[in-house]
Amino acid sequence: MKRILFYILLIGSLTAYGQDFNPGEVTGKVLNAATDKKLENVHIVNLSQVVGTITNSEGDFKIKAQVNDTLYFSYIGYKPLRVRVTNDWIKFGEVKIKMTELGIALEEVVVADVQLTGYLEIDAKRIPVYNNYRYSIAGLGSGYEGGSKQPGAVNKVLGAIFNPADFLYNIFSKRSKELRKLRKMKKDDEIRNLLETKFDRATLMALLQVERLDIDEILRNCNYSIDFIKFANDLQILDAISDCYEEYKILDRK
Repeated sequence: MKRILFYILLIGSLTAYGQDFNPGEVTGKVLNAATDKKLENVHIVNLSQVVGTITNSEGDFKIKAQVNDTLYFSYIGYKPLRVRVTNDWIKFGEVKIKMTELGIALEEVVVADVQLTGYLEIDAKRIPVYNNYRYSIAGLGSGYEGGSKQPGAVNKVLGAIFNPADFLYNIFSKRSKELRKLRKMKKDDEIRNLLETKFDRATLMALLQVERLDIDEILRNCNYSIDFIKFANDLQILDAISDCYEEYKILDRK
């Protein structure tokens, strides 16, 4: 009777373990490196498989991953972290990931030299307006942002489209493997939510395996305005690079 009871308990425990363990996933807990405080809403992106998740109120997370995948941890006020998935992690389960806080540095606030009078008609004329026009060409998606409404602006756009810059050819051909992931990035809700709150390009750089200067140069060669390059959030930048890449592929095939 004792032996039968032992087998029942053993089978039950194995069944429970099988329900919690998924060989295609890894689990972990994210903590503050100095205080061991549990960090909630930390964004984790699997750079290899282009999927994302966030930690819960206990700092716990679960994400699709396999050996040698790279996980990217991002949290406001903390230094971003990359962690490689190892055999031990897969074998033994949950690990503790500790993130380090960044020093908070307040930058000097610069007040614009726009003197307002309080009269709407006068102030409306004094406030600068930035016109970043986009040009749409049939068959080429959402079009291009010319940057200024000048007679040469349209010609500049058409010239960039029908005579693609050497830079775009070099960067797109060398990074074709990473850029093919663009569609997956745009479809993953967690990644989109993360990029929508980011303006530093750090996560984009990790996802696309490119430098900040390369991102800016791609957008300039695709005729996006300086204002857009400087002030757009990372999700808008992702969409812009994706549109440019898709249009480039069409033109390159032609």
